[in-house]
Amino acid sequence: MNSNHNAVRISCAYDGGNIQFRSTRPNELDSTITDVIVVVKQDEYTELEQIAHKQYFSFRSTVNDSTTKCRYILDNASTTSYPEAWKDATVCYTSDLYDPDSWKRVLNTRYENGKLVWDMQHTGTMYFAYFPPFSYQRHLDLIFKCQQKTTVISLGQSLEGREIECVKVGTGERNAWIIHRQHPGETMAEFYAEGLLSRLLNLNGDDLTNDPVVQQVLEMYTFYIVPCMCPDGAVRGHLRTNAAGANLNREWATKHYYEAPTLERSPEVYWVLRHMDETGVDVFLDVHGDEEIPYNFLSGAEQTPAWGPRLQALHGAFGAAYERSNSDMQLEIGYPPPESPEQAAQYMNVATNQVSNRFNCLGMTLEMPFKDCWTNKDPERGWSPARSRQLGASVLEAFIYVHPYLRDDTEFWTQLPLEDRYVEPTDDYRHLEETMPHDQFIQLNRRFYSDVHEIHKKDQAKEE
Repeated sequence: MNSNHNAVRISCAYDGGNIQFRSTRPNELDSTITDVIVVVKQDEYTELEQIAHKQYFSFRSTVNDSTTKCRYILDNASTTSYPEAWKDATVCYTSDLYDPDSWKRVLNTRYENGKLVWDMQHTGTMYFAYFPPFSYQRHLDLIFKCQQKTTVISLGQSLEGREIECVKVGTGERNAWIIHRQHPGETMAEFYAEGLLSRLLNLNGDDLTNDPVVQQVLEMYTFYIVPCMCPDGAVRGHLRTNAAGANLNREWATKHYYEAPTLERSPEVYWVLRHMDETGVDVFLDVHGDEEIPYNFLSGAEQTPAWGPRLQALHGAFGAAYERSNSDMQLEIGYPPPESPEQAAQYMNVATNQVSNRFNCLGMTLEMPFKDCWTNKDPERGWSPARSRQLGASVLEAFIYVHPYLRDDTEFWTQLPLEDRYVEPTDDYRHLEETMPHDQFIQLNRRFYSDVHEIHKKDQAKEE
């Protein structure tokens, strides 16, 4: 939608765009500033969670007058799916939409009075986003490059007729499934896939003889890699859902009255799970982004029926090896696991839990931040497409490390070194802020698997 103001025009009429223009007005306190009021458009309504998600935005602003100072105001920030996540968030900006490495951060971004606000004076076109977009054209370009090197399978089609592509690579006996971007607004997940595939397939033209890790891992595993699980939602600029409003990471099993997956509502999961049943799964990784926590971390299938010393040891060993291969990975901060089997049983429709138990295998969810990554801070760019790609490329060492143990039926965990032990994550990270006393901890809303519905129920109960 275009604004009608002569000085500033707002548009999201491009692949993955999401914004609704409301108005422009002179700033009440400074007449030299023009307030640009916008709101995030919501996803299709999600029947299971009973909410219309919204948080991801990406839009174009064209300023015709070089003297115009703009104050952008995201007016409905307080009613988004994760309003608590706006603290410490910085908006991304660029003048080149299609160069993912050109994006930087607006350091004056602030969340005040329930609105996300940032200031910028610019002439011509500038793009703003919650995180740099990964366009469908870029996705198709990635698929084209992959099929020049290996087999690309179409597992099925989305509701709007887009292919659900799976890149198959390797000749090993162990089957590794890695899926990305179940939640379309988590664009860092497909940048991760890009980095992973670029290393595995030498898409950048590097000499593979200099990368013995790739040679070794391809002899150990047959990889099935789905770069984008939710192409319809990606094109629409959704945060969490497909064209029918299905949150794909709640579509991996039937829950009460809610049948899933189905061809009518979630064909993306239906076709992937069907192919998994045909190949089997020895290890599974589901790649996401988290709005609130400023760290990379892994989440496992804790407290589910399959969880025990074996899966706990595999999870610990994989995470420790990953941390050794890339300093942007860490183990201490993340989602606190469920407190009981009964609590975990409510989430057997989540991919990691369902796959881990269906195939008795190591299953993990990997989360990357929308914000800056506090492990290695870079305020100017924050967590970025480049670092997402590098995190994807560096996961191979962890796959190699756990390979001997994936189907080991001995008590191998008794022989693993102490540094490979499982670390139970906590969301206590606020005391790590330099401006906060070490013993002060601000408890986050406890949530499992980014369950926004549970968060909003708790907040509502507090208000009552």
